[in-house]
Amino acid sequence: MNRKLHHLNHLVWLALLLVSFIPGIHAQNTERVFLSAEESGQSLKVTTSDGFIVFKPYSQSGMEVEFLPKGEANPPSYAIGVKPEKTKTVLTQTDHLLKYTTGGLEVTIEKVPFKVSYSYNHHPLFSEEHGYFQNDTLQGFRFNLSPEEKLMGGGERVLGMDRRGHRLQLYNKASYGYETHADLMYYSMPVVISSKKYMVVFDNGASGFMDLGATQKDILQFEAVGGRMSYLVVAGDAWDQLAENYTGITGRQPMVPRWALGNIASRMGYHTQQEVEDVVDKYIADDIPLDGIVLDLYWFGPDLKGHMGNLEWDLDSFPEPEKMMADIKKKGVKTVLITEPFILKKSGKYAECVEKGLLGTDTLGNPYVFDFFFGTTTLLDIFKPSTQRWFWNIYKKHTLSGVAGWWGDLGEPEVHPDDLMHVNGRGDEVHNLYGHQWAKTVYEGFAKDFPERRPVILMRAGFAGSQRYGLVPWSGDVSRSWGGLKPQVEISLQMGMQGLAYMHSDLGGFAGNNKDAELYIRWLQYGVFQPVYRTHAQEDVPPEPVFWDEDTKDIVRESIKLRYALMPYNYTLIHENATKGLPMMRPLFYVDDNPALLDNTEAYLWGDNFLVAPVVNKGVTTKKMYIPDNGVWMDYFNKERYAGGQEVEVPVDINHIPVFVKAGSFIPMVPPMQSTDDYHSEKLFVHYYNDNSVEQADGYMYEDDGATKGSFEKKAYEIIRFKSIKSDDKLLLTISPDGYDYQGKPDQRNVYMVVENWNAKPSKVYVDGDKVKVQKRSDKLEKLSEGAFWDSVSGQLTIKVEMADNVKTIVIE
Repeated sequence: MNRKLHHLNHLVWLALLLVSFIPGIHAQNTERVFLSAEESGQSLKVTTSDGFIVFKPYSQSGMEVEFLPKGEANPPSYAIGVKPEKTKTVLTQTDHLLKYTTGGLEVTIEKVPFKVSYSYNHHPLFSEEHGYFQNDTLQGFRFNLSPEEKLMGGGERVLGMDRRGHRLQLYNKASYGYETHADLMYYSMPVVISSKKYMVVFDNGASGFMDLGATQKDILQFEAVGGRMSYLVVAGDAWDQLAENYTGITGRQPMVPRWALGNIASRMGYHTQQEVEDVVDKYIADDIPLDGIVLDLYWFGPDLKGHMGNLEWDLDSFPEPEKMMADIKKKGVKTVLITEPFILKKSGKYAECVEKGLLGTDTLGNPYVFDFFFGTTTLLDIFKPSTQRWFWNIYKKHTLSGVAGWWGDLGEPEVHPDDLMHVNGRGDEVHNLYGHQWAKTVYEGFAKDFPERRPVILMRAGFAGSQRYGLVPWSGDVSRSWGGLKPQVEISLQMGMQGLAYMHSDLGGFAGNNKDAELYIRWLQYGVFQPVYRTHAQEDVPPEPVFWDEDTKDIVRESIKLRYALMPYNYTLIHENATKGLPMMRPLFYVDDNPALLDNTEAYLWGDNFLVAPVVNKGVTTKKMYIPDNGVWMDYFNKERYAGGQEVEVPVDINHIPVFVKAGSFIPMVPPMQSTDDYHSEKLFVHYYNDNSVEQADGYMYEDDGATKGSFEKKAYEIIRFKSIKSDDKLLLTISPDGYDYQGKPDQRNVYMVVENWNAKPSKVYVDGDKVKVQKRSDKLEKLSEGAFWDSVSGQLTIKVEMADNVKTIVIE
C-alpha cells in the first residue's frame, strides 16, 4: 500500500471512530467505505462496505435513492407512481469523488470519507450526515440541514407552517376535537419540504419519526421500525415547479366529477330513508343548491355501536334504498355511503370473512380480535389480494344499485395493534400504508368495472402519492369552535404542497355542541374557496344550513350560490391540478417569494387569481392582512384597489369574508343552479379585472362533460382562452375556443365579457371589427345577439358576443 493511501485510510478510520460515539448509531453506517460504482441502464449502483446504494433518476428534477444492506431486500415502493422518464445522465469520476448528474439534479459522492451530497442547477441542496443507519430497533437516514432553511411537511399537523425544531411521529392516528395545536393527526406523511425548494420523501410506511432538527438542530433524521429504506429527492426553481416535479413522480390526482365540487350535505348521521328524502326536499324548497348527501353508519344499522361490518342496507330504516337513491338523483342529488375496514364479531360479514381468510391475524394465523369504541372487532387485511377482491365486490354491488360516491372512514386504521399480522408484515410495519392500499383497491376496482366513470373516494388517511388513486382527504373530527376553524388553512396548504390538493374540512366543525351562528357563517364562507364544499357534524347542532335561522340561512345561501357561480373557474383549477399537480389552495409565497411569508396563514391564494382571507375570530370588524407583491389586487365585493407588497387593514362585515381578485384576471362564471345536473356554459360570464397597471394578460377555462374519466387524455374537452392587450386608450380582448367535441358541448354560447373598473362610458366598442351600440339599459342586451352596456354605478362594461368555435375579438376605445 502506498504511503498516501495509507495516510488517507488512517484519517478515515479516525473520523469513523469519533462519529461512532453518537448514541444509537451502530457500525452499519459508521464503517461505510466506498468500494466501487457501476452505471447500469438509467441508474448508478454504488457498492459500499455495508451494502449497496442505488441512485435512480425519474426525471431531471427527481431521483430515488435506495439503500440495500448486504443480504437484505427492500419492500416495494408505495410513494412512486410512474416509470422513470428517459433521462440523459452523465457520470464523471476522479480518484476522490464521483459526480452523477441529470442536467438538473447532481449527486456528488466523496469516496474518503464517504459522503453523499445533492445540488440542483448548481445550487446546493443538502448532504447526508451518516446517510443510512441501523441499530437494534430502528433504521433510517440522517442528513445535514442548513442553518437558515425552514422545513414544512410531515403531513397533516397543526404546528405552524415551519415545522423545523419538531420531532414528528409518523403514525396515522385520530385527533378528535383538535383546535390550534395537534402534533399527530389522521394523515402523517414522511415528506419534508425545504424553503430551499427541494423535497425529501422517505418511501417507508412503517411506524416511525422524522426529527426536523429537534434533537440536533442541524440534523434531519428519519427513523422507522422497518419498511423500505429509500428516499426520493425532488427539486425545482420555483414553488409551482416543485409541485409539478413532485407529482410528476408520485402521481397526479385524477379529476373528480363536476358534482363533487358542489354542495354536499352530511351529518352523523341520517337515520332513515324518510329523513334523507326530507332533507333533500328542504334544500330545494329553501333554494339552496345541493349535489350530494352522505349517509353515515346508520345506513347499515340502527345504532351507533354493534353494526360496523354489516356493509348492507338496514331495511327496517331504509326499506327501499334503490328507489330512494333513484328518486333523489332525479332531483340532482347523489348518494355517498360510508364504509369502514373493521368487521365486528356481531356483524353479518364476520363468519364469511373468517371462512375466507380475509382478516388480519395473530402470529398463529387466527383472526386478531380486539375491542374498540364500536365493539369487539377484527380488521380486514387490505394488503391481501383476496381481501381486496372481496371488498371491491361489495363496493361494486352498491355502485350498480345507485351509490355515486364512497367515504372510507377510520382508515388510519383508528385502532391497529402493532402485533396484528398482515400478509406483508406486522401492523406497525405497514400502518401508514393501510389507507393508501384501501384507496387503491377502490380506485382500481372502478378502473376495471366502471372504466368511464370518475370515482369519488373520501378518506382521511393515506400515504405519499395516494392522490393518484383519487383519494379526497378531509381534516378529521375538528372541534366545532373558533379554535377548530383557525388551523384549517395551515392544514390544507401543507397537504396541498405534499400532493393532497383536495384536503378540506367539515364545514361548520364536527365535534361538540357549540351553536354559534357567526362561527357557522364564517366557516361556510371560507368553504366557498376550499376544494370540497361539505358540511358534516355530530347531531347536537345541525350541520345543514336548512335547519338554521332565516338570517343565517340567507347569508349562507349566497355563499353557496357564489360557489356554484364559480363552477367554471373551480373546475379549471382541478384540471390544472390533474395535469400539473398544482394545489388549488396555495400559500402566498407561491407568487411572492418572500421568506417572511412562509409562516403566513392569514390569507391564501385560490388558484392564481383569488386572494382569500378567512375570518377566524368572533366579532371582528376589520382584518389585517398582507397583499402579495405580484401586482394590483381588487376587492371582489366592493372593487377597491390595493397595490401589492403591503399589509392592509380591511373592513369586515357578516355578509362575506375578505376576497380579492388580481388585476388582469379572467374569471369565468355561470348563473347559479340548483344542482350541477343543470350546469351548462351556454350563458357564460367572463369577468376581466381591468387596471392601468396591466398591459397584457391571459387566462383560460377548461370544459368537458364533467363525468367521464380521462376526458382530457381522450381528447373530449375544450379550452377557451382569454387574452387582453392594452395600448394607448384601447383595450383589445380576444376569446379563442380550442379543443374537441364532447357530450353536452354547447353548439353556441352567449358570452358576456364583463370588464371591471371601466370608469367612463366607452366612445366605441367593436366586435370582430363591427361597431356595436352601447345600450342605456341592461335588459336590452338580453334581446341582442351582440351588444354592450355600461353601468356607471358599478363601473362594469359588459359586451355580449355570440360564438361557436370561432375566435371573437373585442376592441374598446
